[in-house]
Amino acid sequence: MTGSKVRAAFRPIYRQLRKLDPRSWGPAAQQAKRLECAWDERARANARYFVATGKSDWTDEEFFASGEQTVANDILTDMIDICQGRQPGAMRVLEIGCGAGRVTRALARIFGEVHAVDVSGEMAELARAALTGYPHAHVYHNNGFDLSVLPDLPFDFAFSTLVFQHIPSRRIVRNYVREVNRLLVPGALFKLQVRGNTADESSAADRWVGAAFSDREAVEMAEACGFEARHRVGAGTQDFWLWFFKKSPAKAC
Repeated sequence: MTGSKVRAAFRPIYRQLRKLDPRSWGPAAQQAKRLECAWDERARANARYFVATGKSDWTDEEFFASGEQTVANDILTDMIDICQGRQPGAMRVLEIGCGAGRVTRALARIFGEVHAVDVSGEMAELARAALTGYPHAHVYHNNGFDLSVLPDLPFDFAFSTLVFQHIPSRRIVRNYVREVNRLLVPGALFKLQVRGNTADESSAADRWVGAAFSDREAVEMAEACGFEARHRVGAGTQDFWLWFFKKSPAKAC
């Protein structure tokens, strides 16, 4: 049996194993469950404020315009690395931590297919409502630990902003990076933010301030998860941007 046939035969088993109750995976998954509860509470209290804390009383127009601005600043200025010669309308993209759909809707106006996950079921419902009229955009409530909820599809680009800064578990952040690598096509970009101000560490019990990564730790995480950390901006700050490109199988560790 060829390697491809072996992988195809075991893929259904692999996917079922990944759907096991994450609470059986130890402290990191218990943290994920606590974060789910915290973000559900925030969604019920004032979802838009906790997604974008610049205002407490966002109107629809203002909230989604802020998502368009994020995409203008962090996506449209980077289309060479993101698209790599492909047409945006032919690309399938992934968003980690969609919240109430602020950025997701803006992504759906550019890319051919958008899949977005969030640890909060309450936030995911708000995102789905925001994406009415965008049938090519799909929202999933994930377990806060991996991406087993997603269909087994190849993705051309992945994006995450203002999400990992709120995850206190390094193991969870690394697992997300590893999972994104599993889904991306070789050479594709995962553009993400982490917290870079390592002088101000969070605790494992924190449900707002996430784990911080130094420049060296970010590079080590990329390498361990099959990425090349080609660009890094903002080390030592709250918004540490990372450009992780998936290595080809020949280059991966």
